[in-house]
Amino acid sequence: MTRQEVYLDYNATTPLAPEVLDAMMPYLRERYGNPSSIHSLGRPSREAVDASRGEVAAFLNASPREIVFTAGGTEADNLAILGFLAGLEAGGDERRHLVTSPTEHHAVLYPMQRLAKTGYDVSYVDVDEAGRVSPESLEKVLRHDTALVSVMYANNETGVIAPIPELARLAHDAGARFHTDAVQACGKIPVDVEKLGVDLLSLSGHKFYGPKGTGALYVRRGVPFKSIFRGGGQERSRRPGTENVPGIVGLARATRLASSTLERESRRLRDLRDGLEASILRGIDGSHVNGLGSERTPNTVSFRFDGVDGERLMKTLDRDGFAVSTGAACSSGSVEPSHVLLALGLGPEQVQGSIRVSLGRYTEQPHVGALKDAILRAVSSVRAGVGSAMGAGAS
Repeated sequence: MTRQEVYLDYNATTPLAPEVLDAMMPYLRERYGNPSSIHSLGRPSREAVDASRGEVAAFLNASPREIVFTAGGTEADNLAILGFLAGLEAGGDERRHLVTSPTEHHAVLYPMQRLAKTGYDVSYVDVDEAGRVSPESLEKVLRHDTALVSVMYANNETGVIAPIPELARLAHDAGARFHTDAVQACGKIPVDVEKLGVDLLSLSGHKFYGPKGTGALYVRRGVPFKSIFRGGGQERSRRPGTENVPGIVGLARATRLASSTLERESRRLRDLRDGLEASILRGIDGSHVNGLGSERTPNTVSFRFDGVDGERLMKTLDRDGFAVSTGAACSSGSVEPSHVLLALGLGPEQVQGSIRVSLGRYTEQPHVGALKDAILRAVSSVRAGVGSAMGAGAS
């Protein structure tokens, strides 16, 4: 196999679906008008944005008026938290207690950390050994002055799914609102805002075969909200700036594609994932699956190998033509242990021995079988290399 022939990092990003590109092309070429313009070139763009808003709303079982288009999941998360709090403040609500979990994406954790420095009190709810937030653990930290709870629907590293309906219900019982980062859930499992009971929900197009730089925020009607940006009146004054018409059209087409294939594709990927897990756990001593036993997205597995450096393992697999990721986040050129896996109670060495494999639309059984063989070879090779290095150091 040639290098990068098999892509197995779909949780990082997905390739743009041909159907999505086809839908976008007219708005990259002849239909280039500004949707805020009322002339004949602007009207088709406005119609496309309005139709796309309806499609994204249908995907979430929401109203079109509850959809705010953004530049991706990070912006949607920031806008959910900061826009909601700005709306509360504008309405004279003085509650300053926020709740989140230690396994959230940094798009939630960093705003929370910033808010903690500006007078907000932030609580981090305990997670179990799979990284799951239980209703019991959330109930312990809720207070009379809790304004917002933010817990992700599906974890990006382990795929573990949170019991969002139960968590949202508890938050509402305490008088708080509930936000979920559904970036890793959309396109993999059903996402219905009414069944989930959430007040705010974030999604990102490039995680389910849409274009990069596109996303959306669901804001339930009646939820306090005020834009954190200053500019024009686009998105009902909730997110100013000229709309990215081709991206919005592509995002909407991606939601339609996801809806039509979700059930069938989920079964297919779960079968591939489960077969890979069973082969690895059976074939490699000292192998584990992070989050095993909890409900997970069907395409995701986080492997952990005793006595193996995950970064070396990933690079070995990369040379063999398999694109996977480690359980560590790269920041400013340095690799630090994953905060998600550390929150599970794993030690630094266990975290560093983890890799994530995420399957997708173009993953087939031969790819998974070849990956299994490559992991068996790579783990053996890396362990042998570690052993040699240790022996050389001792002498």
